[in-house]
Amino acid sequence: MTEFSAIAKTTQVSKLVEAQIEESIMSRRFEPGRKLPTENALCQQFGVSRTAVREALRMLSARGLVRINKGKGIFVQQISADTVTAPLQLFLTMTSDRHHVLDIVHARQIIEPPIAASAALHHTAEDADRLERDHRALETSTDDFVQLAHLDMVFHLSIARASENSIIPLILEPIHRLLPQIKSSVYASVADAKQSAVIWHRRILDAILRRDADGSRRAMEEHLLIAEEHAKQMLAAKEEERKLAGRN
Repeated sequence: MTEFSAIAKTTQVSKLVEAQIEESIMSRRFEPGRKLPTENALCQQFGVSRTAVREALRMLSARGLVRINKGKGIFVQQISADTVTAPLQLFLTMTSDRHHVLDIVHARQIIEPPIAASAALHHTAEDADRLERDHRALETSTDDFVQLAHLDMVFHLSIARASENSIIPLILEPIHRLLPQIKSSVYASVADAKQSAVIWHRRILDAILRRDADGSRRAMEEHLLIAEEHAKQMLAAKEEERKLAGRN
């Protein structure tokens, strides 16, 4: 059976091949895990060269839509959260400059307080247990600043999952994947940063466990205002280091 139709010759043949295969995946004509036709079969069905097909498959693979196993074939990729969040994280990483630190904090100030309120209303017992574990891990950690930053990020992502809205973690995770480097610098530059995080995480968590949506929102707002101040202190310390290095 022929799954695809021939393509008129243009300078963008590979793009048209890519678009047809993508549409067949998005419409679920090819389910995750299903094997696509061979390269030769695709060349015949589309009426294009092997070069065009290979370029289309390369682009689909780079986007996480197909998996190419040499000797076995081409398969529709199983979609995971990473399929969605990793490209956005890459985009944010590659396009950000030194001013992106405060941009991230300001984005979090817009996004995270309502998420905390939603977590207060919708969390499960399993969510509550996970948040308690996350908080305890940060409180008792004696690891380096990078690990502290990771534990900080995990707590906030657990709140997103506790909202019980499957879209929320996908929105928040790419932003939080940028945080470990920033937060580790904050922990290194601001003496009371860890203590502040432990205190405010506890206040946010207590409000969530009480199912106090307004209290959770307010606690998150306060926490992120302090995070903004800490970020400014960290940036000022970095600027001072840069100036001193320039004089030497």
